[in-house]
Amino acid sequence: MDGVNSLVLAVIGVTMMLAGYFLYSKFLSKKVYKLNAEFRTPSHEFDDGVDFVPTNKYILWGHHFTSVAGAAPIVGPAVAVIWGWLPAFLWVVFGTIFLAGMHDLGALWASTRNKGQSIGTLSGRYIGARGRNLFLVVIFLLLLMVVAAFAVVISGLLVAQPGAVIPTWGALVVALLVGQAIYRFRMNLALVSVVGVVALYGLILLGDRFPVELPDQVMGLAPEGVWIVLLFVYAAIASVLPVWVLLQPRDYINGIQLFIGLGILYGSVLIATPTLVAPAWNENVPADTPSIVPLLFVTIACGAISGFHGTVASGTSSKQIDRETDARFVGYFGAVGEGLLALGAIIATTAGFQSLQDWESVYESFSSGGVPVFVEGGGAIMNAGLGIPEGLSATILATMAVLFAATTMDTGVRLKRFVVQEIGQLAGIRLNTVVATIVTVGIALALTFSQGGDGSGGMLIWPLFGTTNQLLAALTLMIVTIMLMRKGRPFLPVLIPALFVLIVSAWAAFVQLGTFYADGEWLLLGIDVVIIIAAAWVLVESAIAMGRVAKEPKEPEDDELLTEAEKLPSRER
Repeated sequence: MDGVNSLVLAVIGVTMMLAGYFLYSKFLSKKVYKLNAEFRTPSHEFDDGVDFVPTNKYILWGHHFTSVAGAAPIVGPAVAVIWGWLPAFLWVVFGTIFLAGMHDLGALWASTRNKGQSIGTLSGRYIGARGRNLFLVVIFLLLLMVVAAFAVVISGLLVAQPGAVIPTWGALVVALLVGQAIYRFRMNLALVSVVGVVALYGLILLGDRFPVELPDQVMGLAPEGVWIVLLFVYAAIASVLPVWVLLQPRDYINGIQLFIGLGILYGSVLIATPTLVAPAWNENVPADTPSIVPLLFVTIACGAISGFHGTVASGTSSKQIDRETDARFVGYFGAVGEGLLALGAIIATTAGFQSLQDWESVYESFSSGGVPVFVEGGGAIMNAGLGIPEGLSATILATMAVLFAATTMDTGVRLKRFVVQEIGQLAGIRLNTVVATIVTVGIALALTFSQGGDGSGGMLIWPLFGTTNQLLAALTLMIVTIMLMRKGRPFLPVLIPALFVLIVSAWAAFVQLGTFYADGEWLLLGIDVVIIIAAAWVLVESAIAMGRVAKEPKEPEDDELLTEAEKLPSRER
């Protein structure tokens, strides 16, 4: 299967993912989750103008999609193609259709049906207090990995691609203006969207014309360290502002801009039709490459299935969803958007080179792939297809990657603040928003600068991201399964994927134990042990809860028994 035209891969992948949305998500919505447009969602029940805000589904989709689609759906596939493009392609496509979309929609439904509570809180209700406490440990560690590592990824891109600096920070001003235009002045959404996107691309052109580079040292910090500090200051501010002021409009307008960026990439593939120079199945992997099974399934996490999505769905998106039926578009189609990004990363990193030899010269080791390879390969395809200069192509893709990562980072800080407050409550300590945010950012900064002023410490525990992420996804699906069992609904479409993800991620965690021990990585070894114990404990608690629920009488279908107080008022439907 070597020498395949990338257009074939793009057409098959895009068609299958869209078919998943139009067909499989419809089945899940009607037969499994039974979404009800009359159900009074938390955004209406607890509307406070800060976290609980009824939101147009297109705006909410933009928030959700860009929050979950960080750098990981680029990094994971860009690394995993070292085993060949075929296994990466199959895992991304089938993972998106049958796992990611189902997981994201399920987590959003579960939280919406429980007053917008986080998946950690839901674990206490459905599997018990011990399970909840350990669940929070896993979520806390995952969010710490996300916010610290993404800060490092963004800072590295801003240094490597100085043309991305102006559009990255200028996007904040555009987002603030978009928020005011939509919510305060009630301007036409389509008009605001067009103007906002034009402004963002104008900033990209400006940034490419006037790149910004920092001095070698600023107050003892390397340029990467300066950007990291500024990123955390921004994320802290964004996490305490009402969602409609900055977070939501930023994610929405970025979502449109980023989808246009993907359109440019796929359009370039359509015109240039480059050949996949990488092998479909690589039999000559570098010596340091681990076994494809189970590592493929945790190397590509975001883009196939991701537990982080459940924290976003239950942490912010469920508090903003207007109608419960919007969950299909926001949750499932949000996962499809990330799948399309992962597919684009596979194509860019396997068809963006002139020959197999060029590709092999880049993929000399397992850690060689990443965002820079995506930017290089994707830029070459855009230049060949649409004639966009390679420098501008690199700026467009680097800005796209930075904005994806930044929207995930600021949402991650907000979610981590919620978790810190929840942990504080369990310990009998009440933390207000400001204090919890300071604690959240302080821990992340301590990790990030633990190895020096360049902030490289933020990547210390990143090797555990994929495993932790997939374990969290499996445990989230266990909670959703228990909810479905209590209602007497079909639960196998959720339970079977949950067991598969649980097996491969637990397997990967044990494989990594041996690797960390052999390499003397004691911090990673210790955290891996904690994660394995926590996940195993939650699994046991889940199994006990399932056995208990199986013997109990089923709950009546609440969709048929909603009281008038629980229904969305007719004027808000």
